[in-house]
Amino acid sequence: QVQLVESGGGLVQAGASLRLSCAASGRTFMRYAVGWFRRTPGKERDFVAAISWSGGSTYYADSVKGRFTISRTNAKDTVYLQMNSLKPEDTARYYCAAGPTVLTAQTGYNYWGQGTQVTVSS
Repeated sequence: QVQLVESGGGLVQAGASLRLSCAASGRTFMRYAVGWFRRTPGKERDFVAAISWSGGSTYYADSVKGRFTISRTNAKDTVYLQMNSLKPEDTARYYCAAGPTVLTAQTGYNYWGQGTQVTVSS
């Protein structure tokens, strides 16, 4: 069993940066791939970024490539999403998820956090 808690969201202006954290409990967390997804009201959750259990492979949605960076520190059971050059269209609730394989599809993840809100003003 893995429990995930996101933090680091907030209200920022366009062009600013935020770093989201996904803290996990559960001794097997380091075996899991982790993905970040986001959802705006009335829409499905969209893939943002994912990282393999080792950290050796990362994947990004085209909309965030070059601006967002996903990383993990297994010693601290934490995955980060560094978000730079934020745009108003990045406004969403951001969720982290853990699963056995690094995927861009949310159906492949077994555990989800409650999310953290990111709001980017123009």
